[in-house]
Amino acid sequence: MTFDNFASAQSFLLITGFVIAFIMGAIVNKTHFCTMGAVSDWINMGHTGRFRAWGLAIGVALLGVVILEMLGLVNLNSSYPPYRNGQLIWAENLLGGILFGIGMTIAGGCGNKCLVRIGAGNLKSIFVFLIIGVVGYFMLNPFPGTDKTLYSVLFYPWLNPLSINMGSSQDLGSVLAGDSYAMMIRLVIGLIMGLGLVWLAFKSEDFRSSADFAVGGIAVGLCVLAAWYVTSNIVVNIDDQPYPLTQYYGEWDMLAESDVGKPAIGAALGAQSFTFINPMAQAVGYAASGFKSSLVTFGVMAFFGVMAGSLAWALLSRTFRIEWFASKADVLNHVLGAILMGIGGVLAMGCTVGQAITGISTLAIGSFIAFAGIVLGSALTMKIQFYQMMYEEEASFGKTLITSLVDLKLLPESLRKLEKV
Repeated sequence: MTFDNFASAQSFLLITGFVIAFIMGAIVNKTHFCTMGAVSDWINMGHTGRFRAWGLAIGVALLGVVILEMLGLVNLNSSYPPYRNGQLIWAENLLGGILFGIGMTIAGGCGNKCLVRIGAGNLKSIFVFLIIGVVGYFMLNPFPGTDKTLYSVLFYPWLNPLSINMGSSQDLGSVLAGDSYAMMIRLVIGLIMGLGLVWLAFKSEDFRSSADFAVGGIAVGLCVLAAWYVTSNIVVNIDDQPYPLTQYYGEWDMLAESDVGKPAIGAALGAQSFTFINPMAQAVGYAASGFKSSLVTFGVMAFFGVMAGSLAWALLSRTFRIEWFASKADVLNHVLGAILMGIGGVLAMGCTVGQAITGISTLAIGSFIAFAGIVLGSALTMKIQFYQMMYEEEASFGKTLITSLVDLKLLPESLRKLEKV
């Protein structure tokens, strides 16, 4: 995908991001692809269909990425965000994942689901998005008049020192085989893991009970893969010399005649795929700036694309419904959940799509840790909520927490405080 000038290349990047996200939003709405729902079905009902659909999406994206990378058609070593960064921020990945999992459970859905629900008429989700966006923005950007971010004040001093230097990259191929053989090992691991996830999905009767599970999982995985491919292959041709967008941005003063049309964020021009917490923060910054065109990124276009796709399907299927808060408790739950998702999503460097599908497709160790944290946080919250509902006053938070950890096999049965229901 070669263009004669930067403006055309960037426009293609943004439009393609919107189109792929539009398709994703429509399909997610149609198939009810929901990661929080997947954990809920598994924990509360023992039904694994939607969880396996999530796994299928991971498998499809992973298979596609390792094959395309071996063929030289994608390059994820300098992706945005930098999933394979040699500095493994495992504590941030884990804590952020847990906080995000708790938040999405309390608020009734993850970042992607929030956008899908906005498109379907859920006004509560607009409220959730605004809180996630503002919190995420100040996790990444300084408070007015200061050089301090929410992250630098609350988390950097004690979490950053826990990071581990993994060398040039933290992906499994590089860690296990070094840079020389990383590509081949990624292919082997990706094929085994990806085919295993596809097999685990289709072998299950729960999964095969609905065609929507297969459609949703395959489509979401392919959308993630398509974004990786497109964003890895856009170049500007200057005097028969191809310049990837990030390289063109880095040499802007030499290649461009003026600063007109120069984006504000150069890193956001690199290879990337779908993630939704950082783009929510970017969307808030874009609106706060008075909608400056320099702040429009692939992520912002994906943000609008998912909502538009969901809206289109809701109108076509006549499922568009206006929803609002049912009570003050409902408001408080959504506020708390949104705050935790904003903080957790930035700490973990992604969400249920951004880390669990997009991130894992790069085989980054941090993505696996974040994914585990999200599932743990969500499952634990659901267990606690269940025991509090069943036992009411008898169930203190301490008792429900310990009992829930026992149910999840994270503590021995001898420590159980409440009888299993």
